[in-house]
Amino acid sequence: MPQLIFFALVGVVAFMGYRKFVREAERVTAKARRARQEAANGSMGTLVKDPETGEYRLAKD
Repeated sequence: MPQLIFFALVGVVAFMGYRKFVREAERVTAKARRARQEAANGSMGTLVKDPETGEYRLAKD
């Protein structure tokens, strides 16, 4: 029985680590995609609208 609990715990930790890895990979991919689009457009940054003030500011990574 202790082995079953141990392997279940290892499985949960592995699953959580995998999800964190995928989330980080998506973030890095999105950043690279934005950089490619900025280079293709010749822009100096990506503007994001502030929902509270309605002003546009440079996106922070």
